Amino acid sequence: MGLVIIITTIVSVLLGAGVSYYMIKRSFKERENSAKSKARQIIKDAEVQAEVLKKDKLLEAKEKFIQLKTEHEKELIEKNKAVVNAEGRIKQKESTLSQKIEQTQRKQSELDTAQQNLAHQLELIEKRKEELEKVHQRQVVQLEKIAGLSAEQAKSQMVEALKAESKTEAMSYIKDIMEEAKLTANKEAKKIVLQTIQRVATEHAIENSVTVFNIENDDVKGRIIGREGRNIRALEAATGIEIIVDDTPEAIILSGFDPVRREIARLSLHQLVTDGRIHPARIEEVVAKVKRQLEEEIIETGKRTTIDLGIHGLAPELIRMVGRMKYRSSYGQNLLQHSREVANLSAIMATELGLNVKLAKRAGLLHDIGKVPDDEPELPHAILGMKLAEKYKELPEVCNAIGAHHDEIEMNSLISPIIQVCDAISGARPGARREVVEQYIKRLKDLEALALSYPGVEKTYAIQAGRELRVIVSSEKITDQQSEVLSYDISQRIQTEMTYPGQVKVTVIRETRSVNYAK
Repeated sequence: MGLVIIITTIVSVLLGAGVSYYMIKRSFKERENSAKSKARQIIKDAEVQAEVLKKDKLLEAKEKFIQLKTEHEKELIEKNKAVVNAEGRIKQKESTLSQKIEQTQRKQSELDTAQQNLAHQLELIEKRKEELEKVHQRQVVQLEKIAGLSAEQAKSQMVEALKAESKTEAMSYIKDIMEEAKLTANKEAKKIVLQTIQRVATEHAIENSVTVFNIENDDVKGRIIGREGRNIRALEAATGIEIIVDDTPEAIILSGFDPVRREIARLSLHQLVTDGRIHPARIEEVVAKVKRQLEEEIIETGKRTTIDLGIHGLAPELIRMVGRMKYRSSYGQNLLQHSREVANLSAIMATELGLNVKLAKRAGLLHDIGKVPDDEPELPHAILGMKLAEKYKELPEVCNAIGAHHDEIEMNSLISPIIQVCDAISGARPGARREVVEQYIKRLKDLEALALSYPGVEKTYAIQAGRELRVIVSSEKITDQQSEVLSYDISQRIQTEMTYPGQVKVTVIRETRSVNYAK
């Protein structure tokens, strides 16, 4: 009985399992069919979307193609128009050129005809000249027979008669002029004096030889002079500038013909007064420092000038010389301003003539560099400037323009006459130059050069407008007795070789220093 129950149970379990399996299988089958139908729907939707995208892309591609095609056609049309315009211009130029050629040929034919006519007329003139010469010879022979004199004798008699008559008339004319001159001499003399007064460069000479150094109060003057004048003597010996401390309120006058020295003295005084420490050792230190600073400023001025004028590739030494022009004047005219003016004028003239503008401007700026070298040999400044330009590898046209602007050498380029003309324009304009100042500066330089030519002389300074010459000698080479002899020799040589107003005081300074350091 129990076995039957077990078997029955097992059978029921198996039947239940079979039914469950069937149900599960059926469920899986339904899910599979549902998934397949969804997949087919998804694929169908994807195909529809792909078709739509395909159509959109095709439409975009067609629109892009149409746009590119339109732009390309526009470009082609514009290029065709440009080609047509160019062809029209070329045809117009060809027709103009043909007309000019025809005109030239007509003029040439007319010229040939005129030359033939001229040659024919010259032949007729020569024949008539020969006939006239023969007639003249026959007439001379007839006159000689009639007068009983040869042609040479008749000429000599006529010349003697004319000489006597001319002498008589000349003496009468001279007498009349002398009488008229006596009557008008006083008036003309006054007129000449007034014109001279009007043309004198007094204010210009002062401007070129004096610098006024302003101070806050007059107490500074005593510190600048120093005990027994040692500070002012040290400053004058270091700079070569005469320092005038007078009753002028809040001002000290720096007098000297060299603008560079005056600028060094002015800057040195400014630093010393600002710092407050004024004694000989400090003065020498500051002057040396200011000289270095001024040298840097000179180079910077040269660079700035070349940049302003658009001139490139100048040698450093030439740039330095351009900067030194700022402190040099030519007949009272500032040399740097004059050179800049010549450069600009040359550029304008070269532009008008169709020449090289940069080359003309370069030659115009450098045409007076012979006036500012460190050493000044006995050469005209134009030749010296040309040699300096050749030394620093300037172009041959520039070198020739520099050397030929005063006709010292022959001009061999078209730039040279332009530089010469523009130099004359800049220097000849009203108020540009004063010859009096140039002569004054040259006299002072000659004074210094004369004293510097003696052995043992280290420095020379012309001060007090050339009325005093200070000569600083080496204490190792010159003794006290030789200093006296040197002073006498220099004064005698100045007296015999130079022309100057008033008198020149020659002061020879011999100084001995002993320096040691405590470490």
